[in-house]
This record gives sequence, C-alpha cells and structure tokens, in this order.
Amino acid sequence: MEMTGQSFSRYFVAMLLLQMITPSSEKFTVNGIEGPILAPLGGKVELSCQLSPPQSAEHMEIRWFRNHYKKPVHLYKDGKDLYGETISNYVERTELLTDAIGEGEVTLRIFRVNADDDGTYHCFFKDGDFYEEAITEVKVTATSLETQILVHPPNTKGLLVECNSGGWFPQPQMEWRDSRENIIPPSSKSHSQDTDKLFNMKMTLLLQSTHGNITCYLRNPVTGQEEKTSIVLSNKLFLWSTVWKLILGLTLAILLTSTMVSSVALHRRLQNCSCNAVPPLSVGILIVSTSFIMIVSLICYLHYKKRVPVSDPHFEMDVMWLEDMTVILCVLTVFITMIISSAYFRFRVTGLQMQQVTGLWVLFLRRTLIFRCNNPAPSTEEDFDEYGITFPVLSLHSIWGDGNHPPELHSSMSPFVSGT
Repeated sequence: MEMTGQSFSRYFVAMLLLQMITPSSEKFTVNGIEGPILAPLGGKVELSCQLSPPQSAEHMEIRWFRNHYKKPVHLYKDGKDLYGETISNYVERTELLTDAIGEGEVTLRIFRVNADDDGTYHCFFKDGDFYEEAITEVKVTATSLETQILVHPPNTKGLLVECNSGGWFPQPQMEWRDSRENIIPPSSKSHSQDTDKLFNMKMTLLLQSTHGNITCYLRNPVTGQEEKTSIVLSNKLFLWSTVWKLILGLTLAILLTSTMVSSVALHRRLQNCSCNAVPPLSVGILIVSTSFIMIVSLICYLHYKKRVPVSDPHFEMDVMWLEDMTVILCVLTVFITMIISSAYFRFRVTGLQMQQVTGLWVLFLRRTLIFRCNNPAPSTEEDFDEYGITFPVLSLHSIWGDGNHPPELHSSMSPFVSGT
C-alpha cells in the first residue's frame, strides 16, 4: 500500500508540473452579429461578439479596429481599457461592456454616431500566440424630414421646378412622379456633401406643359424610408409661351401694317402712270417676307444654340438674357425695316413727282414755243389760253420778266396744262 500511495503521489506531481509547462490556452472561434447593423445618425450603436466555446476572456487582449490593426477603435488589455491607444475619431465616444466577459462575450458601444462610423469593424481576441476575429458591418442612416419644391418664374424654355433636400445618408434615390405615380425623367440631378458628409440632393424638371400634381420622391436605400413632397401646378403658369407668341405676332403685325400701307398708297399713285416700274405691292411683300425670315432665323439661332444646361446655377439668368436679346433683336429688325421701307417708298414717290413735274415742264415749254412762234409779242393771258397754257397763280410779268429767266412753279398752283 505504501508503494501504491507513493506512486500515486509521484504521478499527481508529474501531471501538475506538466500542466504548468503546457500552455493553458485552447483554441476558440469568434462569432459576431450577422448582417449589417443599422446605426441612426447622432445616436448610439452596440457591436457584440462571443467566444466559442464560451470561456473567460478577462486575461485576453480584445481589440476593435476598422481597417488597420494598429489603429484601434477600442483596446482592452491586461484586464483594463487602454484609452490612450484609441484613434482620435473615437476618443471619448466608445465603451466596452464586459458584464459577460467571463463567458467570452463583450459589446462595444459607440456614442454620437456620425457618417464616418459607416463601414466594417473587426472584433479581435488574442490569447498568447493564438488569435481570432469576427467582422461586423455598420450602416449609418440619416433621413431628411425637410424637402422643398421651388417653382421658378416661367420663361421661353418652360417652367423650371426644383426639388431640394439635405441631411441624407447614404445617398438616397431621387425621382419625379406625376399624379398617376409614373416616373418623369428629370432635367438634371446633382448632389453635394457637407462637412458632416451628409448628402444634399437637388433635382430639376423643365416642364413645357402641365402635369397636374408633381411629386418629389426620396428613398433611403438602406432603411427603405421614403419622403415625398407634392405641388399642384396651375395651367396659368404655362401661359408665358402664349404671351411670347402674342408679342412676336404684334411685332410682325406692326411691321406688316407699316410696310403694306406705304406700298398700297404708292400703288394707287402709280395706277394712272404708264411708267414701267416694279409694283409697290410686290416690293412690300418682299420686304415683309425678308424681315420675317430674319426674325425667325435669329430666334431659332438663339433658342436652339447649345446654351447653359438646366443644372447650371446660371440657367435662369441665361434664359432671361435670351428673352431680352430676342425682344431687342425683333424690335431692332422691325425698326430698321420700317426705316428702309419708308425711305424706299418716299424715294419712289419723290421720283414719281419729279417725273410728273418734268413732263409738265416739257409740255409747257413745247406749247410755249409754239405760242411764241405764232405770237411774237403776247400781251394778254387770253392769248395763252388759246393754246391751253394757264397760269392761275403767276402773272405774265413774273413768268417772262426780262425774258432771260425760266418760270417758277408755286406749290399751290394747278396743273400747267389744261388741254391736250
């Protein structure tokens, strides 16, 4: 019995020494939360991980980090938190919950969640030379509660409607819809990020005709939360194109009236004239047609030329400039055309009058020569009347004088020739 007791004692001591020499750590795995964890902006999020099989982790190194092992979000080592090792973005924003560390479960709590917290996190356990980790994904979400629709003043391009919404994360889906929930392709869509990396969305729609109820839809792709704002557009907002048509129609009407009145007046004067001249009506139609083609060409060139896109902040200013230039060019074209047509018709009238006066002078001189040949010394006006020569205003002495000066015509005198 003594030998048996001594053998057992020696065996027990050997096993104890062997246990002290052999590392006490056993292999384990780390299980994290499956699927992304949603973290509301400005709130808090908790990330948990568990050792399997369950065992105490008080003596282990527990490290939470993002992309770089040496830049921990939170570090637990030698039974305490080492806040001095934490990267600057997470200083005083993390807390490690160790209530269940005896079973190998720890939870990292992050306060005041911001857009930079979005991404993956590594939960790293190390016991001696053995280590294992689990990866957890965090999805930061933010939804704006304020969406505005702005309606710009109507112009020649149409009615510009703009939807603005800020404070989104991640970038939301954005679209226009009509009263039947049909998607309307936007004219432009843009976004920007503020200092907090939140998305500010902007979408525009250029309408040529009314669609009734217009709705701006935004949807968070992570949470599926939707925000929408609607506006009803009156038909009166689309009358600007009609107003422009009236302005251009009035301009052309003034041009047509001023030109055709002058041409008709000249046409009447030329009806009794045997001269071979271009008909004034044809000239007037040619002038009006040329001016109309010039105006339409200028308008088409300005409006269909590649200009500032709708998404550009200067789009509205560019359209205002376009409208002003269109009016100015139309007025200038009409004004110059009226001056040219007026000068042309006045020249034609003056030429006609000069032609008539010249003919009267020729006829007057011819009859005068005939009269002088037959009557070398006329003394009375009755002698002139016999040959059809009348002077209702001027006297014989004022006409003949000393016989060296030609007769003068008064603006109020009647035709020189009263007969053929």
